[in-house]
Amino acid sequence: MTHDGAAPRALGIATIANDKVYHWILPFLESWALTNAATPLYVIPYDDNCDLTRRACAIYGATFVDIDSKALDALSKRLFPFSLGKRFRLRKFLSLALPLDEVIYLDADIVLFRALNPLFGRLEPGKVEFIVASRTVDYVYNRHSADVSYLRDAFLFSDGFFITSKAILSTQDFHDAMEADEELFDRVRQRGGLYAQPLCNFVVHRKGLKIVAVPDLEPTLSYESYHKATGVTFDADGKPRDRDGAAIYFAHWAGVTDAPTGGVFDASWKSLSNRARARMRAAGL
Repeated sequence: MTHDGAAPRALGIATIANDKVYHWILPFLESWALTNAATPLYVIPYDDNCDLTRRACAIYGATFVDIDSKALDALSKRLFPFSLGKRFRLRKFLSLALPLDEVIYLDADIVLFRALNPLFGRLEPGKVEFIVASRTVDYVYNRHSADVSYLRDAFLFSDGFFITSKAILSTQDFHDAMEADEELFDRVRQRGGLYAQPLCNFVVHRKGLKIVAVPDLEPTLSYESYHKATGVTFDADGKPRDRDGAAIYFAHWAGVTDAPTGGVFDASWKSLSNRARARMRAAGL
């Protein structure tokens, strides 16, 4: 792929998964195959419990990433010493260590409805450096953030979807930020089972990166992605639109652990899940 007539650039999508979320990664893979197969997909292991996930990636043609996570795991252990399982969520930041010039990161509890490749090539130093789905007001900081000038009016975001470049934000930036300001981060981060999201916000805000929501770059796309969205309609081809008619490009079941039931996007998730399981059976899994 090229950008403004320049030399080919390495572009890709990344997620993180293991066999515990196999029921999520299968519909994710199926939705990628249907909408974004032209863009390489990299699956980062959440932990060592990945036998089924690795085999599913091979069937779909996605790259299961064998990547050195020791340094990031050590940082996770230092920051969250009493949360052995959940602290591996920080491995999503290994998406910034992949051999890519630009990466779109998505959580695995997502299904894609539209091609994401039009979102590549939008990064611009000093203007657009970190692209997110929309603003959030939850699960980032506590009241102490108001005491910090660069956090007080910051653009808060969900880290379940972002686009950036390792030339703009690297894994080393997380180590550097905690080396300098770990005590401050611990003071301002919201508690309650939250790990990667407060840290991602803190490092991005500390660096002063210019954060932009996708609809501000592509007005035809929606701010909506929440699985409990209301007012959603579907085109004849099954692609969703929000109450204003803007195109919804993915649905995110953030915080849901069981199979989705009863929501506006759940029929799509079930259909993708059934297709994926049929594909696995055909392959002998």
